[in-house]
Amino acid sequence: MEYTQLGRTGLKVSRLVLGTMNFGPQTDEAESHGIMDAALDAGVNFLDTANVYGWGENKGRTEEIIGSWFAKGGGRRDRTVLATKVYGNMGPDGGPAWPNHDRLSALNIRRAVDASLQRLGTDHIDLYQFHHVDRNTPWDEIWQAVDVLVQQGKILYAGSSNHAGWHLARANETAARRGSYGLVSEQCLYNLAERRAEMEVIPAAQGYGLGVIPWSPLHGGLLGGALRKEREGGGARSASGRAADMLADPATRAQVQAYEDLLDKHGLEPGEVALAWLLTRPGVTGPIVGPRTADQLASALRALELTLPKELLASLDEIFPGPGPSPEAFAW
Repeated sequence: MEYTQLGRTGLKVSRLVLGTMNFGPQTDEAESHGIMDAALDAGVNFLDTANVYGWGENKGRTEEIIGSWFAKGGGRRDRTVLATKVYGNMGPDGGPAWPNHDRLSALNIRRAVDASLQRLGTDHIDLYQFHHVDRNTPWDEIWQAVDVLVQQGKILYAGSSNHAGWHLARANETAARRGSYGLVSEQCLYNLAERRAEMEVIPAAQGYGLGVIPWSPLHGGLLGGALRKEREGGGARSASGRAADMLADPATRAQVQAYEDLLDKHGLEPGEVALAWLLTRPGVTGPIVGPRTADQLASALRALELTLPKELLASLDEIFPGPGPSPEAFAW
């Protein structure tokens, strides 16, 4: 396993991040524990979750599954860099949150971190992430709450998710004025088929010393051999959600077909190449993979062994061109 620093911090994390969103809704507790054990055995030390995972009436269930895994001992917690998130409404679906029971007010941050710690069965969270932008809470208030949690030893670092480049700038400029450490990472939607983050988010992250942690590296299954699975009759999952919407567009379908044809010529698996491509991108700490099964984890781990030649990288850029640098991409 290869390790890297998380942004400007001294924290060493694996270049593959184990996402846990499927633990509970798709994968039962026993199999979830098996996947986490296999990941740890392979050297994956970075585990990502969120307080809302489990969804619906089971929000928080994923954190509980991780907590029961930690409770097995064997150094599981000590060997894990644990990341979770705050923002979402933790009440049952179908109704608005009770006031101050969601988003990023100091009150909700305090309440949410204590609830996550209880579910996770640990005394601290290594990376506490803001799951979305809260347009109604000033960064001064957010950093005041974070600084208290750091002083209490409940969290070590703060990160963001789904923030624009200017949000990262405002967050860390506010932190600097206060003498706070600021954001150290940003989780963003980034993959071969969705490269808009290259224009603003990733340059801002690099400028402020944030590690970039891409989510949905296969774009909802689109880059995981969706058309091959469709032909083989196994595309029920791959052709759903974002992938299904994109495949309905003939131009995108042709793009994905060109991608799969290219990799067939090289004898490579599409999903593994999509992950390996992200590992070549400037500023990327490591992509989040969310396996439902041990076999899916094994496939993701194989991506770490791939070295993509320059000619293949150039061909991938031709099929999925990026937006270009900012401001040149939109200025002239």
